[in-house]
Amino acid sequence: MLDITSYQNKKVLVLGLAKSGVNAARLLYKLGALVTVNDKKAFDDNKDAQELLADGIKVITGSHPVALLDENFELMVKNPGIPYSNPMVKRAQELNIPIITEPELAYQVSNSEWIGITGSNGKTTTTTLIGLMLNEDKNRRGTAYDAGNIGIPATAVAQKAGADDTIVAELSSFQLCGIQTLHPHIAVLTNIYEAHLDWHGNRENYVNAKMRLTMNQTADDYFVMNWDLPEMHELAKRSKATIVPFSRQGAAGAQAVLTEDGYLSYAGDKIMKADAMQIPGVHNIENALAAIAVAKLEGVSDEAIVAVLQRFTGVKHRIQYVQTVNGRKFYNDSKATNVEAASVAIQAFHDPIVLLCGGLDRHLPMTDLVPLVKKHVRALVTFGETAAQMNEVAKEAGVPFTQTTDLKTAVPLAYQASQPGDIVLLSPANASWDQFPTFEVRGDVFIDAVQQLAESEA
Repeated sequence: MLDITSYQNKKVLVLGLAKSGVNAARLLYKLGALVTVNDKKAFDDNKDAQELLADGIKVITGSHPVALLDENFELMVKNPGIPYSNPMVKRAQELNIPIITEPELAYQVSNSEWIGITGSNGKTTTTTLIGLMLNEDKNRRGTAYDAGNIGIPATAVAQKAGADDTIVAELSSFQLCGIQTLHPHIAVLTNIYEAHLDWHGNRENYVNAKMRLTMNQTADDYFVMNWDLPEMHELAKRSKATIVPFSRQGAAGAQAVLTEDGYLSYAGDKIMKADAMQIPGVHNIENALAAIAVAKLEGVSDEAIVAVLQRFTGVKHRIQYVQTVNGRKFYNDSKATNVEAASVAIQAFHDPIVLLCGGLDRHLPMTDLVPLVKKHVRALVTFGETAAQMNEVAKEAGVPFTQTTDLKTAVPLAYQASQPGDIVLLSPANASWDQFPTFEVRGDVFIDAVQQLAESEA
């Protein structure tokens, strides 16, 4: 970590806690800043705030009082999930207080090389694969550390990663809105679809947020992009970095490609058969190609790449195999918080699917799921605020459905609707916040419910 003095005696407001806010507050305090933390959760129920107060950090909880900003703060470190429409954030902008997110703070103190990964889908899998590939090659110096939106605060990683190490950071559009100097040597854009438009306001803002990943790159850097999406060809013109395209569909000019005879290849070098990968689905071929491109740019051997892809079985909550119950394979895809992600999961399987879906109502259309449900799904079990909307998808597809109150009751109902050989898939196509604090909690509830089902059916 760099020994910087720019935060000494600087008044900083950390808005919102969770992992990123807690770690940002602690780092700022360590750097000598005059830190105030403001979190909406009440103090008595706020363990994070209680611990920060015990550490000597000023905390204000229970609400976001706009008048707090009259205390002449010089910087706001904003929780990525808090939108810019929030009154506290709007007031900070009116007062010309700089607003950053936690990865920007991490980058400012880091002396490691950064690899940044963003996209609508595939970020976590691609980030994980890159980290594994870099660490698999024993000829490389240093260690690769996963960080960011993958669930590991970048500020925690930046304090332990050294000059020979690499920080492999998954960066959401929310986080990227708050970067200023963050400069990845290699940037990856897995794809761009319709997502988070309720937060960003429109698709243009969402795309612009994603493209902030490359805004500080130069010709000495690399930008790995999905060349199967025509939009990427235009977006590439906005980057100063060297473009490294990947393609599953044989797009002209791509360097990492799936060959006609089924090999994952880079710059004409066949590395391994795609069907030798452990993780299912064509989307994971794209994730693997993106990871291969980064690994080859970093000098990783083919042997290390193959070892990882033959061993890796997926990340938790992303088409994660849970267990088999009387011939039904249960998969947890709680991270599918939008239609595109759920579509990817549905198409990853060849066997009939019983789909568990529903969640937070963001007033977004679900109609794109209809043809996929008609083709791949035996039955739906719906829950959450969008249950009625998901029922309409089933009706249009001509597929039976059952509506229930919550995920725990949905699991046995899905089992009853399934047959031996079926896939029982939680892929909600909606955010979790109507009934769960995070998609991780939703996925854990599903895993527990499947375990209870297995015990009852044993």
